[in-house]
Amino acid sequence: MNSVRSQGKALITGASSGIGAVYAERLAARGFDLLLVARDEDRLQSAARALAGSYPVQVEVLKADLTAKEDLLEVERRLHEDTTISLLLNNAGVAASGPLAGADLDRMEQMIQLNIVALTRLASVAAASFSVAGRGAIINIASVVALLPERFNATYSATKAYVLSLTQTLAAELKGSGVQVQAVLPGVTRTEIWERAGMDASVIPAHMVMEVGEMVDAALSGFDQQELVTLPSLPDAADWQAVVAARLALAPNLSHSGAAARYK
Repeated sequence: MNSVRSQGKALITGASSGIGAVYAERLAARGFDLLLVARDEDRLQSAARALAGSYPVQVEVLKADLTAKEDLLEVERRLHEDTTISLLLNNAGVAASGPLAGADLDRMEQMIQLNIVALTRLASVAAASFSVAGRGAIINIASVVALLPERFNATYSATKAYVLSLTQTLAAELKGSGVQVQAVLPGVTRTEIWERAGMDASVIPAHMVMEVGEMVDAALSGFDQQELVTLPSLPDAADWQAVVAARLALAPNLSHSGAAARYK
């Protein structure tokens, strides 16, 4: 099995808690220096001290609200100028509950800004920088709701479908560049995202909720195996491969000069 160990630095968004915090610990254990990005500077500093005390790596923190353009541009600048950065983990994101009809549209717009716009801009900068260097990795955290949009909040599900699609296209664009790309699609994971979304995670059946450490370890195993799409809960990879094959089988008939006979 290959290792993601490198001489470089991992930039992790949403690094102060949950998935991002666990990735930070796991990547530090693999020898990555860290640049931790989040809004809560106190929690970032506390995490940085703990990581630097446990692993022989350098840990920096950058307080940033990725929904604020000025802060986002600063993270982009660091990603562009710091040639030691070799891995981008696009983890920052928020969720929401409830139907789209009557939703708080300002909140939905902020979700789109974080889950889509910030992620896209950072992925773009990383792809440009890493491809010039001929090495690097971009990991985008999506969700299984990208595949089951009927089961959850419409806007959140759509943002995660976007992340999956973007990652698939980016991987095709970067083929042969030396840059690895991965989309991780967790199921229900025990993090603070549920409380922040105004949801009670305790009502979700226990057999559906994965501990965050197990999820991240599975995702990194998928990364080591060079998976483009990692579904930590999925027992048989052939099931996902069948979905991809079925989608590609549509390709020859998706664009013709005339409408299908069934529409005439």
